[in-house]
Amino acid sequence: MKISATIITLNEQDNIARCIESLQEVAEEIVVVDSFSTDKTEDICKNYNVKFIKQKFLGYTKQKNFAAEQTSNDYVLNIDADEYLSKKLTDSIQKIKQSKDLKAGYKLKRLNNFWGHWVRTCGLYPDKQLRLYNKNLGEFVGDYVHEKVSFHDVSLPIGILSGNLLHLSFSSKQGFKHQLDKYANLKASEYKSKGKDISYFTAIAKALWRFLKDYVFLLGFVQGSLGFFICYSYAQYEYKKCILAKK
Repeated sequence: MKISATIITLNEQDNIARCIESLQEVAEEIVVVDSFSTDKTEDICKNYNVKFIKQKFLGYTKQKNFAAEQTSNDYVLNIDADEYLSKKLTDSIQKIKQSKDLKAGYKLKRLNNFWGHWVRTCGLYPDKQLRLYNKNLGEFVGDYVHEKVSFHDVSLPIGILSGNLLHLSFSSKQGFKHQLDKYANLKASEYKSKGKDISYFTAIAKALWRFLKDYVFLLGFVQGSLGFFICYSYAQYEYKKCILAKK
C-alpha cells in the first residue's frame, strides 16, 4: 500500500509543520490544498517535499474531495493541519502498509486537546473517524458540516487502527466558542435547506439531553471546571443550531 496524505489549509502557519512532519514516515506523497492563506503557510510548506495547490474554498466536503483527486495513490490519509499522528498510530499505519489483506478504509481514534488538556471524557474520545480510505471506493459526503467518508458499497470492510490522531483543538475558550457558533450556523443552514421544522421544545430538549449525556453519563464531570465548560458549550450549540434554523 502506498499512501497519499491530504491537508486542506487556511492560515495554518502555527500548525502545518508539525502536521507534515508527522506524516513523513507513512505517506509517499503529501498534498496541501490551500485556500489562499495570507500568513506563512505556503512558505513553510516549501520547506518540505509536498505538492502545494491553491484552490478557492469549495466547502469542507468538496475541498477534501478535490484534494483526493490531486493524489497519485489509491489510499488517501486525510488529516487537518491542527492534527498529527502519535507514534503508536504511525506504527499501526506502517504495519498495515505491509499487509496483503487491506480494508476499504480505516478509522482513527482522535484525541482532542483543549487549551493544554487532553480530554478523554465528555463524549469526545475515542471520536473514531474514517480518515484512511481507498479513494476508488468512497469519498467525503455532507453538505454543510461534519463531513465524513462514505463508501459506495456499505458492506465493505473497515478497520480500526491503534494509536491516536492528536488534535490540538483550541488554544482558548474564545476560539472554541467561535468554532461552535460557526458550526451552529452551518447546521442551521442545512436544516433550512431540508425544510426541517424544529420547535422551541425540541431545541431545549436537545440541549438538556446533550448536557446530561456528556457531563453525567460520559463522565464530563471528571474533568472538573473544564469538563463543565465543554459540556455546557456543546449544549448551547445544540440549542443555537435549532433556534437559528427557525429565523
